[in-house]
Amino acid sequence: MSFYCLRVLLLVLTLFPFFSTVAAAPLPQDTTKVNIWDFGGVGAVNFSQVSLSNWAAGGQNTVSVLGTASLYGNYKQGKNTWNNSLDLTYGLVKLEGRRVQKSDDKLELNLKYGYRASKRWYYTGQFNIKTQLTPTYTITRDTLRSNFFSPAYILASVGMDYKPNDKLSVFISPFTGKFTIVESQVLADKGAFGVAPARKDSEGNPIPGTGEHLRKEFGGYVNVRYTSELLTNVTLQSKLDLFSNYLRDPQNIDVNWENMVNFKVNKTISASLFVHMIYDDDVDVALDRDDDNKVDGSGPRLQLKQTLGLGVSYKFK
Repeated sequence: MSFYCLRVLLLVLTLFPFFSTVAAAPLPQDTTKVNIWDFGGVGAVNFSQVSLSNWAAGGQNTVSVLGTASLYGNYKQGKNTWNNSLDLTYGLVKLEGRRVQKSDDKLELNLKYGYRASKRWYYTGQFNIKTQLTPTYTITRDTLRSNFFSPAYILASVGMDYKPNDKLSVFISPFTGKFTIVESQVLADKGAFGVAPARKDSEGNPIPGTGEHLRKEFGGYVNVRYTSELLTNVTLQSKLDLFSNYLRDPQNIDVNWENMVNFKVNKTISASLFVHMIYDDDVDVALDRDDDNKVDGSGPRLQLKQTLGLGVSYKFK
């Protein structure tokens, strides 16, 4: 089976539980009193533009757009809960004298089933997948850096979920499988995103087509979700993922921490600040060790992304 077919199959299998649950969920006897499904989300489009004419200090004309969408479908009846979320982000930027480039790209799907064990604890199974929508190239567009399912990070976990209130969820899983997929053979041969690189011949040259597409890990996982209204019309959404690989260097913790602060100006105008930090010792980043503007090595480093936007938003239920 080709990896193209595999990724399609994975997406179908990922979405199937969500839609099958919707179809199979029994309707309450009195729909005016009980609503076991809650659907909703928020979408925003942020614009930025700089125009210069005879500007002595110099600069570049710039136009950029960033779109985000966060959708959810939550089910609750008796002791059963089913939480589904889909997050999408995509941005483009056009600098004067250059072609349009991608500035951001994210697709994340999360499915979580829980069965109440006590007032605040749930037996829980969770499935999470993260990837992107379109290819990413270097500025010169001669080198591929990432693509759809290159990489794709998949987590399948079983554990306990602590929910003291509607703001906080702490999921603890001692049994988690983490899978890194790199479908692109070019990137796989380079050993990108922690997969095994292409084998080498007797002369030390990489053998094209021999790079591994899949990296498998097994370990412990902690997932924290927190949402709160800090001030009137100012909300914080924080997501923290911690993973330790039992099979290799368990002391090295993979960290993925996302923080979004949303500022609501009025019904349609909003602003947002997004900060994303990643540390994964299996992912090497190009380094300039002697500060001569030339790449002379690689190694794991703290990855940091920050975006600030002002634009139009829409919230729906």
